[in-house]
Amino acid sequence: MNAVEKFIEASMEDMKRGYVEELECYQCLLCGEKVEKGLIYPENHVLYESEKFMKLHIEQQHISVFDYLIGLNKKLTGLTDHQNSLLKLFYEGRSDLEVQKELEIGSASTIRNHRFVLKEKERQAKIFLTMMELLKEKDSHAPNFLPIHKNATMVDDRYNITAEEQAEVEKKFFPGGLNGRMIKFPKKEKQKLATLRVIIKHFDKEKQYSEKEINEILKSIYDDYVTLRRYLVEYGFLDRKDDGSVYWVKG
Repeated sequence: MNAVEKFIEASMEDMKRGYVEELECYQCLLCGEKVEKGLIYPENHVLYESEKFMKLHIEQQHISVFDYLIGLNKKLTGLTDHQNSLLKLFYEGRSDLEVQKELEIGSASTIRNHRFVLKEKERQAKIFLTMMELLKEKDSHAPNFLPIHKNATMVDDRYNITAEEQAEVEKKFFPGGLNGRMIKFPKKEKQKLATLRVIIKHFDKEKQYSEKEINEILKSIYDDYVTLRRYLVEYGFLDRKDDGSVYWVKG
């Protein structure tokens, strides 16, 4: 289970704090980082027990759970760009007048109406979540859809893929196993996405790569490494500096 799946499956309380307690560790729901229980962690001449160190990790690496969530693709949050901007400013503690000036909104009553709409969205979300939880108890035919990765771009039907379909694509295009070479790059967009999910696992999310290093890894998977590199960036799996000198795994 990846970080996105783990976050979605977590309780509301664990979501809010951004980490979950496991038997031997605390795990960050935002990136998957684990902090082992029973150890003391030094940071800037201060000693932290494991849970407090996990809280520090979230603050240092993600700023806050809210900042992580507000940065997700709007296809995941269901927010419009305008609602996203409003929530950011509300979270910062801005007054309605300050929000009005910042976003150049006509009147304070408009801000009040936006707050009402967001509150209605919250009520609807709670009811919908309850309905879906009840549905899980009855719907034995629901497909096992794969979660959309955090930095997904152009979210559409190509992300409509189940675990079973992913496994079929992997078997077809990686007949020698997931650590082996890809026999060809698929033409169908959904299958391209499925193969990119496999390819990105060859990269360390904690490491920065030069373009040469990226190319060498991709060459070991498929001869047309330029195409693979382009799609990894386009689909939001990799990010890079504008000059292409440094690449890294996104989120």
